[in-house]
Amino acid sequence: MADASLICSGTVSRVSSVLNREVKQFGKKYMFDGNEETCWNSDQGATQWLTLEFPQTVQVSQILIQFQGGFASRKCTVQGCRKGEDLSQVAEFYPKDTNSLQMFTLKEALLDKLKITFENSTDFFGRVIVYQLDVHGEKR
Repeated sequence: MADASLICSGTVSRVSSVLNREVKQFGKKYMFDGNEETCWNSDQGATQWLTLEFPQTVQVSQILIQFQGGFASRKCTVQGCRKGEDLSQVAEFYPKDTNSLQMFTLKEALLDKLKITFENSTDFFGRVIVYQLDVHGEKR
């Protein structure tokens, strides 16, 4: 089976913050809506994060992400776990500060939950802006 998007209507997402708590304008759902005009915009802070809980066990192989230039993360830490387990580190990647869609290949891991921590934002105030986020792999 070919790698495909693992994010579906049953995927539960959470984020560390939303700019000025304006969820209607900058909420997490805009990372997954396929509209290049909308985005998730975090509030200020040293690190920001997002979690994805999948409705079934998945084998993750790639993360695709599009930041707004000037509001990108210099380092992303990926953690994951199976149901009932503690998060453990899966990978690190270092995005470029650019507007283009970036793809990062991970060592394949079986997960029910995925957490991406955005560290060292290129924004002076620590804000992160994500236009697109997708996770590819296989459902198990």
